[in-house]
Amino acid sequence: MKIIPLHPAFSDERGHIFDIVDHETINAVTLITFKKGAVRGNHHHMKTVQWNYLISGKVLLRTRKSGQETVDTIMAPRDLNVTGPDESHALLALEDSEMMFFTKGPRGGTEYENDTFRDAVPLIDPKNVVP
Repeated sequence: MKIIPLHPAFSDERGHIFDIVDHETINAVTLITFKKGAVRGNHHHMKTVQWNYLISGKVLLRTRKSGQETVDTIMAPRDLNVTGPDESHALLALEDSEMMFFTKGPRGGTEYENDTFRDAVPLIDPKNVVP
């Protein structure tokens, strides 16, 4: 998982313009809402790159690359990070939250399951979450 710092591409008296993902081919843009305590993910993709952008709320992103240690990242609004191929990831909503996912690879619509592989041992076990 890579954290991507966001800086305005343009600013003036009206406000700022942030390029969330640039110079990439994006196959799907997905908006997902979370209720506090919800767990999503617990899977990996073999081909897909996924940019994770938190719009509102607070989310724990837990990732692990094959053969490496687990990494926990607490995401706040406007945080952006990217998970790559063969990188397990799971999300736990610490508050009601909204996120956007920008994906490169087979991920959108009916292709969702084509490159989604459930982890045998979840990174975040929904049974152990207390909302």
